[in-house]
Amino acid sequence: ELLMDLIRIIFAILLPPLGVFLQVGFGGAFWLNILLTLCGYIPGIVHAVYIIAK
Repeated sequence: ELLMDLIRIIFAILLPPLGVFLQVGFGGAFWLNILLTLCGYIPGIVHAVYIIAK
């Protein structure tokens, strides 16, 4: 579980939507993260780490 969360966080830093997808699938959070990543890379990262950490 901890190792998988670490892998998701690494993906969240490299490609935020992928980290969110691995956590929640094709839900609303995934599409919101794509929008945030397109608006700015940093908001996408912050959102992805938040989704994975909660």
